[in-house]
Amino acid sequence: MEYFIQQLVNGLTLGSIYGLIAIGYTMVYGIIGMINFAHGDIFMVGAFIALATFLALVTLGFASLPLILLIVIIVAMMFTSAWGWTVERLAYRPLRGSFRLAPLITAIGMSIVLQNFVQITQGARVKPLPPQIQGGVTLMQGSTENGTIVVQLSYMQMIIIATTLVLMTGFSLLISRTSLGRAQRACEQDAKMAALVGVNVDRTISLTFVMGAALAAVAGFMFLLLYGVIDFYIGFLAGVKAFTAAVLGGIGSLPGAMLGGILIGLIEVMWSGYFTVEYKDVAAFSILAIVLIFLPSGLLGRPEVEKV
Repeated sequence: MEYFIQQLVNGLTLGSIYGLIAIGYTMVYGIIGMINFAHGDIFMVGAFIALATFLALVTLGFASLPLILLIVIIVAMMFTSAWGWTVERLAYRPLRGSFRLAPLITAIGMSIVLQNFVQITQGARVKPLPPQIQGGVTLMQGSTENGTIVVQLSYMQMIIIATTLVLMTGFSLLISRTSLGRAQRACEQDAKMAALVGVNVDRTISLTFVMGAALAAVAGFMFLLLYGVIDFYIGFLAGVKAFTAAVLGGIGSLPGAMLGGILIGLIEVMWSGYFTVEYKDVAAFSILAIVLIFLPSGLLGRPEVEKV
């Protein structure tokens, strides 16, 4: 029982990171109906910007860890948001009226550009960061034939789960109760009619990309602090899993993206803990396939209704 609870905590932590990335996928798809396959690499860029900023602040003599972390996350969100805006401006806006495969191919091209840019500028080796937030709370303790099992919830895991809940709540309120949220929902329903009633569609779509990139930066920063190592390839793997989470939860639904992220994280961790780590990705994609057979729109997705 203790081992199961520990894996449950680990799965919720990993799933929270996937969920933050998945929100970026589902927001973009909900408004323009396209998948931003460069979003995973935006997450990777955010992690590298966070690491570079952290090392720069330490080199400059900053001693307060909370102040350093605050500055790092602000800088990472600012620069990563600029990357997100650039991707929308270069890869999506010029091709918004073309056939659907064109922006998809361009997004894959942007993903390759970001990967190679980081590989050339930062090198192909993994970049380590020593643990910055240590310690935790012991939830329970039990004895087994192999020894004593201690269930711990680390402070870093608390921060990740709490940050995810706060951001999820904040974005849900933003979309449901602000003028920007109303503009996003209007563009999701009918971009042309939204433009006719005064909504700036281009600005709304750009801000959506910026918001998704900012969330990816937060996810990259937390991934860096949790695991302590990053490389130029983490964006591809995390992006694929986050996209899977968005589809599993129902792409176009923010709660669905978060639910899908948590489920993917739990499936990976539980499969690695009770079976074999080599097939954890196979298990996650198999569950996705089974769910989509019975629920083609995902767990919380709404079926698309074509207007005629």
